[in-house]
Amino acid sequence: MQKITGVGGVFFKARDPQRLMEWYEQHLGLQFHGGFIQFKWADDQGNKTAGSTTVAIFKEDSAYFNPGEKPYMINFRVSDLRALLTELREKGVTIAGDIQEYEYGRFGWIIDPEGNKIELWEPIDD
Repeated sequence: MQKITGVGGVFFKARDPQRLMEWYEQHLGLQFHGGFIQFKWADDQGNKTAGSTTVAIFKEDSAYFNPGEKPYMINFRVSDLRALLTELREKGVTIAGDIQEYEYGRFGWIIDPEGNKIELWEPIDD
C-alpha cells in the first residue's frame, strides 16, 4: 500500500493575501516570495535534508481549491503518485482532475468524505 511521506504544504485563502503576508512578516518574521514561503527540512542536528514544507496564501476567490468546499487545503508528499491514485480510485475515493506534471514534481488531487480537497505531490527534490 502506498503511504504519505510528509506534509508538503498548507494552503489557505484570504480576503487580502498581500496584507496578510505583510502581517506574517511583521509579526512572525516570515518572508513570503510570490505568495508562499518554503521551510527547508533539517535533521535533529540542523543538517539540511531533502524536502521542504510550503505555506501559501491564495486570494479568497481562487478556484485552485475547487471542487473542495473549504478555504484551506493540505498538500501531502508521496513517493509514487500514480500508484497511490490507482489504489485510491479502486477503493472508491473521489479523484479530482488529472495528474499535472512540472519540473518540481507531479500533482494529483482527491476529495475526502467531508469535501476537503487534498493535494498529493510526488516531488523532485534537489
